Amino acid sequence: MLTACLIFAYFWQGIFLAKNAEAQPKLFVVEKGQGLLDIATNLEKEDLIKDKLFFQIYLTWQGKARQLQAGEYLLSPSMNIPEIAMKILAGSNSQEKVTIIEGWTLRNIGRYFADKEFFSAAALFSLTGAPMSNSPQDYSLEFDFLKDKPKNVSLEGYLFPDTYYVKTKDPEEIIRKMLDNFDNKLTADLRMEIEKQNKTIFEIVTMASLIEKEVRTLEDKKLVSGILWKRLANRMPLQSCASIVYVLDKKTTKISREDTEIDSPYNTYKYPGLPLGPICNPGLESVLASIYPKESNYWYHLSTPEGETIFSRNLEEHNIAKAKYLK
Repeated sequence: MLTACLIFAYFWQGIFLAKNAEAQPKLFVVEKGQGLLDIATNLEKEDLIKDKLFFQIYLTWQGKARQLQAGEYLLSPSMNIPEIAMKILAGSNSQEKVTIIEGWTLRNIGRYFADKEFFSAAALFSLTGAPMSNSPQDYSLEFDFLKDKPKNVSLEGYLFPDTYYVKTKDPEEIIRKMLDNFDNKLTADLRMEIEKQNKTIFEIVTMASLIEKEVRTLEDKKLVSGILWKRLANRMPLQSCASIVYVLDKKTTKISREDTEIDSPYNTYKYPGLPLGPICNPGLESVLASIYPKESNYWYHLSTPEGETIFSRNLEEHNIAKAKYLK
């Protein structure tokens, strides 16, 4: 009898007594597809509950183990398990899911929010600067990684592609949320590696944006990164078709010889070096490829209509590849 009472008391206090009555709330994210064990494990890791077992037992006892909802929740160790469970079971009904796709430009993001009736593209551009604009709001005092971004360049490249759950339709709050995500993804180790290479975060993001638009797979991205950094070091033009597409806002990747003559600091055919700024908002893979390029004997690459990347060691091989794959 005593043993049973002790066991009951153990589980009662684990479930109904909060872990820390004085603790401050924090943001907790439940990703789509996560089950009871995943959520319980993460709650324990975040020090929001005493033990994941208590959370699992409570939800199973309530018969609601499969009813937990994805979303972002403001939770605190001062809440007991029933209170935490109630929030996650209710779902983030006051929040709306928005998904920014890797490689989207500010134009794409502006259209997306306008279509969802959050705010106009113009409202977004008033804060981020329009594509190729010189009038973004300065967020560098809040986010150190923006300090090496030229003031005359928009926030293109820094609105981190991801799925967000937002409670507001205020463009400034949503922009800050995306910038904060970028800040978290660019870890201290990555920043140290960038500094070690004598590069700036702005250069890395700009290169990553070209890589994002040029190729698909991580391995190809690393090889293309090696080619582009090597061409820069040897003062060869990057000749990125993606930079022309960005200037023209084309829906096709095909460009003409006339297009390559367009007068723009984003034209990597006409002007040497990196474009004036990023040409899209790259995902983490492209950022990592930009930081960790793969050396090779290649100097050229092209993408076939099917998305395959063809690498060439010299101009002759490249011209043969163009004649074969880009008819």
